Order: sequence, then structure tokens, then C-alpha cells
Amino acid sequence: MQFLPGHQPPYDLTYDDVFLVPNRTDVASRFDVDLSTADGSGTTIPIVVANMTAVAGKRMAETVARRGGIVVLPQDLPNNAAADTIAFVKSRSLTADTPVTLTPDHSVSEAVALIHKRAHGAAIVVDQGKPVGVVTEAACADVDRFTRLRDVAVTDFVTAPVAAAPREIFDRLEAAHAHLAVLVAEDGTLAGVLTRTGAIRTGIYSPAVDAAGALRIAAAVGINGDVPAKAKALVDAGADLLVVDTAHGHQVKMLEALRAIRDLGLDVPIVAGNTVSAEGTRDLAEAGADIIKVGVGPGAMCTTRMMTGVGRPQFSAVAECAAAATELGVHIWADGGIRHPRDVALALAAGASNVMIGSWFAGTYESPGDLHVDRNGNAYKESFGMASKRAVAARTATDSGFDRARKALFEEGISSSRMRLDPERPGVEDLIDHICSGVRSACTYAGARTLAEFHDRAVLGVQSAAGFAEGRPLPSGW
Repeated sequence: MQFLPGHQPPYDLTYDDVFLVPNRTDVASRFDVDLSTADGSGTTIPIVVANMTAVAGKRMAETVARRGGIVVLPQDLPNNAAADTIAFVKSRSLTADTPVTLTPDHSVSEAVALIHKRAHGAAIVVDQGKPVGVVTEAACADVDRFTRLRDVAVTDFVTAPVAAAPREIFDRLEAAHAHLAVLVAEDGTLAGVLTRTGAIRTGIYSPAVDAAGALRIAAAVGINGDVPAKAKALVDAGADLLVVDTAHGHQVKMLEALRAIRDLGLDVPIVAGNTVSAEGTRDLAEAGADIIKVGVGPGAMCTTRMMTGVGRPQFSAVAECAAAATELGVHIWADGGIRHPRDVALALAAGASNVMIGSWFAGTYESPGDLHVDRNGNAYKESFGMASKRAVAARTATDSGFDRARKALFEEGISSSRMRLDPERPGVEDLIDHICSGVRSACTYAGARTLAEFHDRAVLGVQSAAGFAEGRPLPSGW
């Protein structure tokens, strides 16, 4: 990465402050770009879903890993719940999505409550494990909520063997003018579902898989309590990466926890953070981190900078930490501040190997929260910061009443925010398409076929607020 002559300012920059300059290129297509990372995480696209309770659950983990990213389970998740989630994700198909399943005796109200847990917009009715119908929101419209699903389910639906090629499934759906295929095993039991768009995506993305060919998943631990025991339990349960996570990662307690985990010899990459300086990067690497998480205060749910004045503009933080990490043979993840595909591209240009996204993904069907609709008919989900009063209350549920009340006085995050589902991109896969399209195109503009080449070839300039505003589309005209 380099700046245009005269464009290196004497102050720190965030993503809105910079732009990429196009280079001469011989990269003819965005599909010639390889988005896989080399940091040991196993991701084939540079996207990590942050360990936020409102974002990272089993549906999110399954879906994102199938497209090549990875999800970090929150540190507040009990060990048994984390183990169940890891086992679930490891058991999922690399191509077929896992549908919501109900029986013929379930009610329409139950179906309506669950359909939006998946972006494909349907629930599969099963009888003794075999699919007998498909229920959509349209089929439930204007129907009594107590009606049984056997009376509203569509029984004439497209089926295909689970081993069928995605192109074959796509062709069947095209011929039937259908959206969704129900995939069955050899014994006729339900194996999953695949949409037309899902069939296309299998040819664009490569799943993030472990040595056994199962989907990958990461898990977070804090720096309090018996950290080594929890870390070992998570790895024993199948976690592919460990993320040692606290808001201020450059502290003695973090370094001690890191060394203790490193000494266990768990044979998985260890991620630690957060920090925003070269010194912090070096200390975390020396203590045992393979990957350092960079970012203090840029997240949408974070109030740290307004509460404390502490933090650093994210682009400069990523660039400085990435330079230090390269010297040490470790890597960094850019954590926070991502609001557009361009931000992902700029973080990668600055030297990040992966980019963590939280709140943006909270407003998707796959996030754990319930779907709400406001008075204007806009669908949304609630999100909250992991240092907010809401998160702290959940984290301290087993403390004494006095200790809970004392800790509740201190918060550095938003406890409730409405994250609207974009009608054009309501699923996390839609957002992944959106992001990866932008990053692939950025690489072609830079003349890069890999993310390493992109970092090496990136040329940046600094712009005014008016320059940033000029680049925003005006869909409604002047």
C-alpha cells in the first residue's frame, strides 16, 4: 500500500477519508480474483462475523461458513451451548441449506413465527422425517392462525437427490418456474433445501472447511475466570479458532491469558485483541497471538470514544498494526466500522487479512434475534453492543444482586438499536454477495488477483468530506 505523492496527512484517517486510485490492469474479470486468506483461519472470503450475541448464532455460522467466511461465537455462551452449536455447524451440508421443519399438525401461527428464521422464506412440512409439503408466508396469508399446516402446505414441490449437481437442481427449478428445491436422501428423508440463487452461489464460493471437510467455526473467550479450561473445552468441542477478546486488549491480564492458552498447545490459531497500535500488536504477538484484532471504538453499537475519548480512526489503526504484524509474521483482523463494501476493500488494502462485521449483519434473517415490523411496515431486528448494559446484565446473571447493580453503572455500548432489513438484501448471503462483488472489483481496479497483491498494489489518496459525498449515489435525483 502506498499513498499518492503529497497525500500522507499528519493526522489519522478512517475509511471515509481515503480512496483507491485505479491502476493499469490485466485482470479481465472479477472472477479471476482469489479472495482466500492466508492467516490460518481457513476462510475463502475475507469476512468474519463478530462475536456479538445479536449477530452470531448457529444459523449465521452455518450460512457464512458455507460461503467461505467464519463466525465467532460469543464468549458469554455457556460451554455446553457452544459445543451444541459447534456440533450443529459441523454436521451441516456444504451446499444445502438447513430449513425450518414442522409437522402437518403444527399451526399456521407457528409457521409464520418461524419462516423468517431462514432467508429462503419457507418451512418444510415433514412426516416421519420425509418432506410432505412446503409452507410459505403467501400460503399463510388470510388464513386462520389455528389452521393446521396439512391444510395449507403446497404438496406439489420440486425435489432432487441431495447428491444432485447444483446446476441440475437449478435447471429443475427453472423448468418448474420454482424458487426452492427440497433435497432428499436415498431413503427419502429430508436432507436440506436449495434455491436457484443458492445453486448459483455454489459455483462462485468455496466453503470454509476443516481438515475433515466440515464447516469451520470460531469461538471467543474472555480474560476472566478459568480461561485455559474454557479454551480447551471449546477446542475439544471442535472450534477451529480461538478468539481471546476484551475491549482493551493491550493489558497485562490479556497477555497472561494468552500465554496460558498458548502453553496448552491446542493446535488452533489464536486471535487476540483489541488494540490500535504497533506496540500493542507486538506485545500480543509475543504473548502467543497468531492474529491480532484491531479496532477500539469504530463499531456501530460502541460508545467508547464518546464516553472515554479513547480509540483511533480505523484505517490508520489497521495500517499501522498490519505493518507491525508483517514484520512479526502474524496477521491482523480489522474489527469494526464497516458500513459499505468499500470499507472492506480499504481495510484489506491497509493490510488486514480478514474483516470483522457485526451490526451490519444483525439486520438479516440469519441473525439470532426475532423479526419485528415497525408502524411503517419496515422489518427490523434489535442489536446491542457487547459492553452495553443489556450485555453486561446477561453476562453477570450469576453474580450477586449487589455486584450486578454495581457493574450495571458502567457501560460503553448501545443496549437497543433497530437494524433494518434491507428489502433488496435481507439475508446474510445477499450482503456477502454485495461485499464480495465490491472487493473483487476493487482488486481488478488495482490490478490484483489475490488479496496479498491487492495490498501491495493499492494506491490511496486522501479526500475531503465533499469528496466522499460525491461518490455516494443519488437514487432520487438532485
